[in-house]
Amino acid sequence: MARFIIRGGKPLTGTLTPVGNKNAALPMLAAAVLTDEPVTIRNIPDIADVDTMLALLADLGVDITRRGHTVRLQAAALRKYTLDAALCRRARSSILLTGPLAARHGKAVFHPPGGDLIGRRRLDAHFTALRALGMRFSAAGRLRLTAGDMRGALILLDEASVTATENVMMAACLAPGKTTIYNAACEPHVQDLGRLLQRMGAKLSGLGTNRIIVQGVRRLHGATHTVGPDYVEIGSFLAAAAATHGILTVRTPGWNTFLPVIARGLRRLGVSWRLSKQVLRLQPTDRLVIQDDLAPAIPKIEDGVWPAFPSDLMSVAIVLATQASGTILFFEKLFESRMYFVDRLIDMGARIVQCDPHRVVVTGPGRLRAAHMTSPDIRAGMALITAALCARGESIIENAQIVDRGYERIEEKLRLLGADIERAQ
Repeated sequence: MARFIIRGGKPLTGTLTPVGNKNAALPMLAAAVLTDEPVTIRNIPDIADVDTMLALLADLGVDITRRGHTVRLQAAALRKYTLDAALCRRARSSILLTGPLAARHGKAVFHPPGGDLIGRRRLDAHFTALRALGMRFSAAGRLRLTAGDMRGALILLDEASVTATENVMMAACLAPGKTTIYNAACEPHVQDLGRLLQRMGAKLSGLGTNRIIVQGVRRLHGATHTVGPDYVEIGSFLAAAAATHGILTVRTPGWNTFLPVIARGLRRLGVSWRLSKQVLRLQPTDRLVIQDDLAPAIPKIEDGVWPAFPSDLMSVAIVLATQASGTILFFEKLFESRMYFVDRLIDMGARIVQCDPHRVVVTGPGRLRAAHMTSPDIRAGMALITAALCARGESIIENAQIVDRGYERIEEKLRLLGADIERAQ
Protein backbone atom coordinates (compact mmCIF):
# COMPACT_ATOMS: atom_id res chain seq x y z
CA MET A 1 0.00 0.00 0.00
CA ALA A 2 1.33 3.41 -0.97
CA ARG A 3 0.75 6.80 0.61
CA PHE A 4 1.09 10.42 -0.44
CA ILE A 5 2.83 12.84 1.91
CA ILE A 6 1.76 16.40 1.10
CA ARG A 7 2.89 19.66 2.64
CA GLY A 8 0.28 22.18 1.58
CA GLY A 9 0.04 25.93 1.22
CA LYS A 10 1.81 26.30 -2.13
CA PRO A 11 0.01 27.52 -5.28
CA LEU A 12 0.04 25.29 -8.36
CA THR A 13 1.55 27.25 -11.24
CA GLY A 14 2.79 26.14 -14.63
CA THR A 15 1.67 24.32 -17.77
CA LEU A 16 -0.30 21.08 -18.09
CA THR A 17 -0.33 18.90 -21.19
CA PRO A 18 -3.16 16.43 -20.53
CA VAL A 19 -3.04 12.74 -21.37
CA GLY A 20 -5.56 10.81 -23.42
CA ASN A 21 -9.04 10.26 -22.03
CA LYS A 22 -9.04 7.16 -19.83
CA ASN A 23 -12.71 6.46 -20.56
CA ALA A 24 -12.08 6.57 -24.30
CA ALA A 25 -8.87 4.54 -24.24
CA LEU A 26 -10.31 1.55 -22.37
CA PRO A 27 -13.16 0.73 -24.83
CA MET A 28 -10.80 1.39 -27.76
CA LEU A 29 -8.47 -1.30 -26.44
CA ALA A 30 -11.45 -3.65 -26.16
CA ALA A 31 -12.45 -2.85 -29.75
CA ALA A 32 -9.25 -4.50 -30.98
CA VAL A 33 -10.85 -7.95 -30.59
CA LEU A 34 -13.39 -7.02 -33.30
CA THR A 35 -10.80 -7.59 -36.05
CA ASP A 36 -7.85 -9.85 -36.78
CA GLU A 37 -5.92 -6.91 -38.25
CA PRO A 38 -3.62 -4.56 -36.26
CA VAL A 39 -5.20 -1.69 -34.35
CA THR A 40 -2.85 1.10 -33.26
CA ILE A 41 -3.99 3.59 -30.64
CA ARG A 42 -1.95 6.68 -29.81
CA ASN A 43 -2.08 8.93 -26.72
CA ILE A 44 -2.98 6.05 -24.40
CA PRO A 45 -2.61 7.19 -20.76
CA ASP A 46 -0.05 5.34 -18.63
CA ILE A 47 -2.44 4.42 -15.81
CA ALA A 48 -3.26 1.29 -13.84
CA ASP A 49 -6.66 0.70 -15.45
CA VAL A 50 -5.00 0.60 -18.88
CA ASP A 51 -2.47 -1.90 -17.50
CA THR A 52 -5.34 -4.11 -16.34
CA MET A 53 -7.14 -3.96 -19.70
CA LEU A 54 -3.92 -4.84 -21.55
CA ALA A 55 -3.32 -7.74 -19.16
CA LEU A 56 -6.84 -9.05 -19.87
CA LEU A 57 -6.24 -8.83 -23.62
CA ALA A 58 -2.81 -10.45 -23.40
CA ASP A 59 -4.29 -13.30 -21.35
CA LEU A 60 -6.81 -13.92 -24.14
CA GLY A 61 -3.99 -14.15 -26.67
CA VAL A 62 -3.96 -10.66 -28.20
CA ASP A 63 -0.52 -9.68 -29.47
CA ILE A 64 0.41 -6.34 -27.85
CA THR A 65 3.27 -3.93 -28.47
CA ARG A 66 3.48 -0.89 -26.20
CA ARG A 67 5.86 1.98 -26.81
CA GLY A 68 5.32 4.98 -24.59
CA HIS A 69 1.79 6.23 -25.13
CA THR A 70 1.22 4.16 -28.29
CA VAL A 71 -0.22 0.64 -28.22
CA ARG A 72 -0.47 -1.76 -31.16
CA LEU A 73 -2.85 -4.71 -30.76
CA GLN A 74 -3.63 -7.67 -33.01
CA ALA A 75 -6.25 -10.25 -32.12
CA ALA A 76 -5.50 -12.60 -35.00
CA ALA A 77 -5.63 -15.79 -32.94
CA LEU A 78 -7.14 -15.86 -29.47
CA ARG A 79 -6.30 -18.87 -27.33
CA LYS A 80 -9.32 -18.61 -25.03
CA TYR A 81 -12.58 -16.72 -24.48
CA THR A 82 -12.71 -16.67 -20.67
CA LEU A 83 -11.67 -13.47 -18.92
CA ASP A 84 -9.37 -13.85 -15.92
CA ALA A 85 -11.39 -13.53 -12.70
CA ALA A 86 -8.74 -11.64 -10.72
CA LEU A 87 -8.22 -9.13 -13.51
CA CYS A 88 -11.97 -8.61 -13.89
CA ARG A 89 -12.17 -7.71 -10.19
CA ARG A 90 -9.50 -5.04 -10.64
CA ALA A 91 -11.37 -2.84 -13.13
CA ARG A 92 -14.89 -1.93 -14.12
CA SER A 93 -13.75 -1.72 -17.74
CA SER A 94 -13.46 -5.51 -18.03
CA ILE A 95 -17.17 -5.55 -18.91
CA LEU A 96 -16.32 -3.74 -22.17
CA LEU A 97 -14.71 -6.89 -23.57
CA THR A 98 -17.87 -9.00 -23.37
CA GLY A 99 -19.83 -7.58 -26.32
CA PRO A 100 -17.00 -7.40 -28.87
CA LEU A 101 -15.51 -10.74 -27.77
CA ALA A 102 -18.82 -12.56 -28.21
CA ALA A 103 -19.66 -10.73 -31.44
CA ARG A 104 -16.34 -11.51 -33.13
CA HIS A 105 -15.51 -14.90 -31.64
CA GLY A 106 -18.89 -16.38 -30.73
CA LYS A 107 -18.70 -16.41 -26.96
CA ALA A 108 -17.39 -14.71 -23.84
CA VAL A 109 -17.10 -16.13 -20.32
CA PHE A 110 -16.47 -13.53 -17.64
CA HIS A 111 -16.83 -12.52 -14.00
CA PRO A 112 -18.46 -9.54 -12.25
CA PRO A 113 -16.32 -6.45 -12.83
CA GLY A 114 -14.67 -4.50 -10.04
CA GLY A 115 -14.07 -0.76 -9.92
CA ASP A 116 -14.72 2.07 -7.51
CA LEU A 117 -17.27 1.59 -4.73
CA ILE A 118 -19.28 4.75 -5.39
CA GLY A 119 -22.73 3.19 -5.31
CA ARG A 120 -24.79 0.65 -7.18
CA ARG A 121 -23.57 0.17 -10.74
CA ARG A 122 -26.04 -1.95 -12.68
CA LEU A 123 -25.15 -4.23 -15.59
CA ASP A 124 -28.74 -4.80 -16.71
CA ALA A 125 -28.55 -2.32 -19.59
CA HIS A 126 -25.60 -4.24 -21.09
CA PHE A 127 -27.23 -7.64 -21.23
CA THR A 128 -30.74 -6.50 -22.10
CA ALA A 129 -29.27 -4.72 -25.12
CA LEU A 130 -26.96 -7.58 -26.13
CA ARG A 131 -29.87 -10.02 -25.86
CA ALA A 132 -31.80 -7.80 -28.25
CA LEU A 133 -28.99 -8.36 -30.78
CA GLY A 134 -29.59 -12.10 -30.49
CA MET A 135 -26.98 -13.00 -27.89
CA ARG A 136 -27.78 -15.49 -25.15
CA PHE A 137 -26.83 -14.61 -21.58
CA SER A 138 -26.40 -17.10 -18.76
CA ALA A 139 -25.61 -16.34 -15.12
CA ALA A 140 -25.37 -19.94 -13.92
CA GLY A 141 -21.96 -20.14 -12.23
CA ARG A 142 -19.74 -17.97 -14.38
CA LEU A 143 -21.35 -15.31 -16.55
CA ARG A 144 -21.52 -16.31 -20.20
CA LEU A 145 -22.48 -14.62 -23.47
CA THR A 146 -23.03 -16.61 -26.66
CA ALA A 147 -23.43 -14.85 -29.99
CA GLY A 148 -26.20 -17.09 -31.33
CA ASP A 149 -28.07 -15.72 -34.36
CA MET A 150 -27.00 -12.08 -34.19
CA ARG A 151 -29.07 -9.46 -35.96
CA GLY A 152 -29.69 -5.73 -35.86
CA ALA A 153 -32.36 -4.51 -33.47
CA LEU A 154 -34.15 -1.49 -32.07
CA ILE A 155 -32.76 -0.99 -28.57
CA LEU A 156 -33.98 1.35 -25.86
CA LEU A 157 -31.44 1.49 -23.04
CA ASP A 158 -33.14 1.76 -19.65
CA GLU A 159 -30.42 4.20 -18.60
CA ALA A 160 -28.00 6.33 -20.59
CA SER A 161 -25.08 4.16 -19.50
CA VAL A 162 -21.74 5.01 -21.09
CA THR A 163 -20.31 1.49 -20.92
CA ALA A 164 -23.55 -0.16 -22.02
CA THR A 165 -23.72 2.18 -25.03
CA GLU A 166 -20.12 1.36 -25.91
CA ASN A 167 -20.57 -2.38 -25.42
CA VAL A 168 -23.65 -2.70 -27.61
CA MET A 169 -22.27 -0.24 -30.19
CA MET A 170 -19.16 -2.40 -30.66
CA ALA A 171 -21.15 -5.63 -30.85
CA ALA A 172 -23.69 -4.14 -33.27
CA CYS A 173 -20.93 -3.36 -35.76
CA LEU A 174 -20.83 -7.09 -36.62
CA ALA A 175 -24.58 -7.79 -36.31
CA PRO A 176 -26.27 -8.11 -39.73
CA GLY A 177 -28.86 -5.42 -40.35
CA LYS A 178 -29.59 -2.08 -38.76
CA THR A 179 -29.33 -1.39 -35.02
CA THR A 180 -30.80 1.76 -33.53
CA ILE A 181 -29.80 2.60 -29.94
CA TYR A 182 -32.14 5.02 -28.18
CA ASN A 183 -31.21 6.76 -24.91
CA ALA A 184 -27.57 6.27 -25.89
CA ALA A 185 -24.83 8.03 -23.95
CA CYS A 186 -23.21 10.86 -25.89
CA GLU A 187 -20.14 11.69 -23.77
CA PRO A 188 -16.96 12.76 -25.63
CA HIS A 189 -15.36 9.36 -24.99
CA VAL A 190 -18.34 7.55 -26.55
CA GLN A 191 -17.96 9.76 -29.61
CA ASP A 192 -14.21 9.10 -29.73
CA LEU A 193 -14.78 5.33 -29.63
CA GLY A 194 -17.27 5.74 -32.47
CA ARG A 195 -14.68 7.54 -34.56
CA LEU A 196 -12.23 4.66 -34.08
CA LEU A 197 -14.90 2.16 -35.13
CA GLN A 198 -15.60 4.23 -38.24
CA ARG A 199 -11.89 4.11 -39.09
CA MET A 200 -12.14 0.33 -38.72
CA GLY A 201 -14.92 0.23 -41.32
CA ALA A 202 -18.02 0.43 -39.10
CA LYS A 203 -21.07 2.27 -40.41
CA LEU A 204 -22.14 4.52 -37.55
CA SER A 205 -24.20 7.68 -37.37
CA GLY A 206 -25.65 9.79 -34.57
CA LEU A 207 -22.49 10.14 -32.48
CA GLY A 208 -22.96 12.98 -30.01
CA THR A 209 -26.72 12.44 -29.83
CA ASN A 210 -28.88 10.05 -27.80
CA ARG A 211 -29.77 8.00 -30.90
CA ILE A 212 -26.96 6.02 -32.49
CA ILE A 213 -27.56 4.01 -35.66
CA VAL A 214 -25.26 1.11 -36.59
CA GLN A 215 -25.43 -0.69 -39.90
CA GLY A 216 -23.75 -4.04 -39.40
CA VAL A 217 -20.86 -5.13 -41.64
CA ARG A 218 -19.33 -8.55 -42.27
CA ARG A 219 -15.90 -7.64 -40.95
CA LEU A 220 -13.88 -4.77 -39.57
CA HIS A 221 -10.29 -3.98 -40.48
CA GLY A 222 -7.33 -2.46 -38.68
CA ALA A 223 -6.92 1.25 -38.05
CA THR A 224 -4.83 3.90 -36.33
CA HIS A 225 -6.43 6.43 -34.01
CA THR A 226 -5.40 9.08 -31.46
CA VAL A 227 -7.29 9.32 -28.17
CA GLY A 228 -8.67 12.76 -27.37
CA PRO A 229 -7.70 14.74 -24.24
CA ASP A 230 -9.00 13.76 -20.82
CA TYR A 231 -11.35 16.51 -19.69
CA VAL A 232 -11.55 14.98 -16.20
CA GLU A 233 -7.80 15.36 -15.75
CA ILE A 234 -8.01 18.91 -17.11
CA GLY A 235 -10.88 19.80 -14.78
CA SER A 236 -9.14 18.21 -11.80
CA PHE A 237 -5.94 20.21 -12.29
CA LEU A 238 -7.82 23.45 -12.97
CA ALA A 239 -9.77 22.95 -9.73
CA ALA A 240 -6.59 22.23 -7.77
CA ALA A 241 -4.80 25.27 -9.23
CA ALA A 242 -7.78 27.55 -8.56
CA ALA A 243 -8.19 26.25 -4.99
CA THR A 244 -4.51 27.00 -4.25
CA HIS A 245 -4.70 30.40 -6.02
CA GLY A 246 -2.26 29.34 -8.70
CA ILE A 247 -1.98 30.14 -12.40
CA LEU A 248 -2.33 27.18 -14.77
CA THR A 249 -1.98 26.98 -18.53
CA VAL A 250 -3.51 23.99 -20.32
CA ARG A 251 -2.45 23.12 -23.86
CA THR A 252 -4.92 20.87 -25.64
CA PRO A 253 -7.26 20.78 -28.64
CA GLY A 254 -10.95 19.91 -28.49
CA TRP A 255 -12.38 22.57 -26.21
CA ASN A 256 -15.92 21.75 -27.37
CA THR A 257 -15.72 18.63 -25.19
CA PHE A 258 -14.64 20.68 -22.20
CA LEU A 259 -17.15 23.53 -22.22
CA PRO A 260 -19.75 21.83 -19.93
CA VAL A 261 -17.07 21.44 -17.26
CA ILE A 262 -16.30 25.15 -17.39
CA ALA A 263 -19.81 26.49 -17.83
CA ARG A 264 -21.54 24.33 -15.21
CA GLY A 265 -18.89 24.01 -12.58
CA LEU A 266 -15.75 26.08 -12.37
CA ARG A 267 -17.36 29.36 -13.40
CA ARG A 268 -20.09 28.89 -10.80
CA LEU A 269 -17.33 28.57 -8.18
CA GLY A 270 -15.72 31.84 -9.19
CA VAL A 271 -13.01 30.57 -11.53
CA SER A 272 -12.18 32.72 -14.55
CA TRP A 273 -9.98 31.94 -17.54
CA ARG A 274 -8.88 33.14 -20.94
CA LEU A 275 -9.14 30.90 -23.99
CA SER A 276 -7.16 31.41 -27.19
CA LYS A 277 -6.67 28.87 -29.97
CA GLN A 278 -5.57 25.63 -28.26
CA VAL A 279 -4.56 27.20 -24.94
CA LEU A 280 -6.59 27.86 -21.79
CA ARG A 281 -5.11 30.07 -19.08
CA LEU A 282 -6.50 30.20 -15.58
CA GLN A 283 -6.79 33.81 -14.44
CA PRO A 284 -5.07 34.54 -11.11
CA THR A 285 -7.29 35.51 -8.19
CA ASP A 286 -6.78 36.02 -4.48
CA ARG A 287 -10.45 35.42 -3.72
CA LEU A 288 -12.92 32.99 -5.25
CA VAL A 289 -16.59 33.96 -4.96
CA ILE A 290 -19.46 31.53 -5.58
CA GLN A 291 -21.81 32.96 -8.19
CA ASP A 292 -25.40 33.34 -6.93
CA ASP A 293 -28.51 32.65 -8.95
CA LEU A 294 -30.65 35.58 -10.04
CA ALA A 295 -33.32 34.41 -7.59
CA PRO A 296 -32.56 34.72 -3.85
CA ALA A 297 -31.75 31.03 -3.36
CA ILE A 298 -28.67 28.95 -2.61
CA PRO A 299 -26.96 28.15 -5.94
CA LYS A 300 -26.54 24.55 -6.98
CA ILE A 301 -24.22 22.32 -9.00
CA GLU A 302 -25.73 19.02 -10.08
CA ASP A 303 -24.28 16.31 -12.23
CA GLY A 304 -25.94 14.23 -14.91
CA VAL A 305 -25.46 12.58 -18.27
CA TRP A 306 -23.57 14.58 -20.88
CA PRO A 307 -23.59 17.51 -21.42
CA ALA A 308 -24.40 18.04 -17.73
CA PHE A 309 -21.59 18.55 -15.23
CA PRO A 310 -19.62 15.26 -15.04
CA SER A 311 -20.01 13.09 -11.95
CA ASP A 312 -16.26 12.38 -12.07
CA LEU A 313 -15.56 16.04 -11.24
CA MET A 314 -18.02 16.46 -8.36
CA SER A 315 -15.45 15.49 -5.72
CA VAL A 316 -12.81 18.06 -6.73
CA ALA A 317 -15.51 20.70 -7.22
CA ILE A 318 -16.63 20.21 -3.61
CA VAL A 319 -13.06 20.83 -2.40
CA LEU A 320 -12.83 23.93 -4.60
CA ALA A 321 -16.06 25.23 -3.04
CA THR A 322 -14.51 25.02 0.44
CA GLN A 323 -12.05 27.69 -0.70
CA ALA A 324 -14.64 30.05 -2.24
CA SER A 325 -16.77 32.68 -0.50
CA GLY A 326 -20.44 31.76 -0.28
CA THR A 327 -22.72 28.77 0.09
CA ILE A 328 -23.58 26.21 -2.57
CA LEU A 329 -25.50 22.92 -2.82
CA PHE A 330 -24.00 19.93 -4.63
CA PHE A 331 -26.49 17.35 -5.93
CA GLU A 332 -24.90 14.04 -6.97
CA LYS A 333 -27.63 12.27 -8.93
CA LEU A 334 -25.80 9.27 -10.36
CA PHE A 335 -24.03 7.50 -7.48
CA GLU A 336 -25.27 7.23 -3.92
CA SER A 337 -21.85 6.66 -2.33
CA ARG A 338 -19.69 9.19 -4.16
CA MET A 339 -20.10 11.88 -1.49
CA TYR A 340 -19.15 9.86 1.57
CA PHE A 341 -15.57 11.10 1.30
CA VAL A 342 -16.69 14.53 2.61
CA ASP A 343 -16.28 13.19 6.17
CA ARG A 344 -12.52 13.59 5.60
CA LEU A 345 -13.00 17.20 4.52
CA ILE A 346 -15.10 17.91 7.60
CA ASP A 347 -12.29 16.49 9.75
CA MET A 348 -9.96 18.94 7.99
CA GLY A 349 -12.16 21.86 9.03
CA ALA A 350 -14.40 22.28 5.99
CA ARG A 351 -17.87 23.64 6.67
CA ILE A 352 -20.00 20.99 4.99
CA VAL A 353 -23.43 19.62 5.82
CA GLN A 354 -24.24 16.26 4.27
CA CYS A 355 -27.99 16.33 3.78
CA ASP A 356 -28.30 12.76 2.46
CA PRO A 357 -26.26 10.37 0.28
CA HIS A 358 -26.80 12.60 -2.76
CA ARG A 359 -26.55 16.18 -1.45
CA VAL A 360 -24.08 18.29 0.48
CA VAL A 361 -24.07 22.01 1.30
CA VAL A 362 -20.69 23.73 1.38
CA THR A 363 -19.98 27.14 2.91
CA GLY A 364 -16.61 28.75 2.33
CA PRO A 365 -14.00 29.84 2.52
CA GLY A 366 -12.68 27.55 5.23
CA ARG A 367 -9.12 27.13 6.43
CA LEU A 368 -8.29 23.47 6.06
CA ARG A 369 -5.88 21.76 8.41
CA ALA A 370 -3.61 18.85 7.59
CA ALA A 371 -4.91 15.35 8.27
CA HIS A 372 -4.13 11.65 7.98
CA MET A 373 -6.77 10.01 5.75
CA THR A 374 -7.46 7.21 3.29
CA SER A 375 -8.56 7.52 -0.33
CA PRO A 376 -11.76 5.53 -1.02
CA ASP A 377 -11.81 5.83 -4.83
CA ILE A 378 -10.03 7.47 -7.77
CA ARG A 379 -11.88 10.79 -7.87
CA ALA A 380 -12.16 11.16 -4.10
CA GLY A 381 -8.42 10.49 -4.00
CA MET A 382 -7.77 13.44 -6.31
CA ALA A 383 -10.12 15.57 -4.20
CA LEU A 384 -8.25 14.69 -1.01
CA ILE A 385 -4.95 15.53 -2.71
CA THR A 386 -6.42 18.92 -3.64
CA ALA A 387 -7.59 19.49 -0.07
CA ALA A 388 -4.15 18.59 1.28
CA LEU A 389 -2.55 21.05 -1.17
CA CYS A 390 -4.78 23.78 0.30
CA ALA A 391 -4.15 22.83 3.93
CA ARG A 392 -1.38 24.12 6.13
CA GLY A 393 0.90 21.42 7.47
CA GLU A 394 1.68 17.85 6.44
CA SER A 395 -1.12 15.55 5.29
CA ILE A 396 -0.86 11.81 4.65
CA ILE A 397 -3.19 10.06 2.20
CA GLU A 398 -3.23 6.27 2.41
CA ASN A 399 -4.28 3.96 -0.45
CA ALA A 400 -2.50 6.29 -2.85
CA GLN A 401 -2.22 3.63 -5.56
CA ILE A 402 -5.96 3.85 -6.24
CA VAL A 403 -5.39 7.29 -7.80
CA ASP A 404 -3.00 5.67 -10.29
CA ARG A 405 -5.98 3.96 -11.88
CA GLY A 406 -7.15 7.27 -13.36
CA TYR A 407 -4.27 9.76 -13.22
CA GLU A 408 -0.87 9.37 -14.85
CA ARG A 409 2.18 10.09 -12.64
CA ILE A 410 0.09 12.36 -10.46
CA GLU A 411 2.79 13.30 -7.95
CA GLU A 412 5.32 14.04 -10.71
CA LYS A 413 2.92 16.37 -12.50
CA LEU A 414 2.00 18.14 -9.29
CA ARG A 415 5.66 18.60 -8.31
CA LEU A 416 6.33 20.21 -11.69
CA LEU A 417 3.58 22.71 -10.82
CA GLY A 418 5.17 23.53 -7.47
CA ALA A 419 3.46 21.09 -5.09
CA ASP A 420 5.35 19.58 -2.17
CA ILE A 421 4.24 15.95 -2.57
CA GLU A 422 5.99 12.61 -2.38
CA ARG A 423 5.00 8.98 -2.53
CA ALA A 424 6.06 6.48 0.13
CA GLN A 425 5.39 2.81 0.76
